[in-house]
Amino acid sequence: MNNETYFLKEITESDIAHIYKGLSNPEITKYYDVHFSSLEETKVQMNWYKELIDTETGKWWGIYTKETERFCGAGGFNDVDKTHKKAEIGFWLLKEYWGKEILKKVMSKLFKIGFTQLNLNRITGYVVSDNKKCKQALKKVDFSFEGTLKEFEIKNGKKINVDVYTILKSEWERNASK
Repeated sequence: MNNETYFLKEITESDIAHIYKGLSNPEITKYYDVHFSSLEETKVQMNWYKELIDTETGKWWGIYTKETERFCGAGGFNDVDKTHKKAEIGFWLLKEYWGKEILKKVMSKLFKIGFTQLNLNRITGYVVSDNKKCKQALKKVDFSFEGTLKEFEIKNGKKINVDVYTILKSEWERNASK
């Protein structure tokens, strides 16, 4: 499969059922900061996506198969800082699409958007230290491990370490030219 097997479509209010399907699944949200128990609760997330655009602090897209136009997951940027040209990247996939290297294929599209359209210099991914699969996926798409933020978050009363991964525009340009 080539990079054109999947496409990105900006998340809109009409995607609420897709977002709910993903963010109501405990296996998907195990390492995520949000989890929704109802379609109604998911409106919080939909408002967050809209607020990112309204405040120009980010943007998220649905990930779709090109052939069948099926929703696979979502990815995008938040905490965009135009002064320092940096942002946080996030993504998640529906369980039936795990292990298909979709993120490897889609990440090149997100990098291109981030480094060219958003004019970023640095993209950072924050990953719960126990999330081994996500960390492996980030390494496959040229993120570099920068370190661990000890007891950086508290989830369900438990202190959680978070690993920091980054890719710089210069690294992306070098890797894209290979």
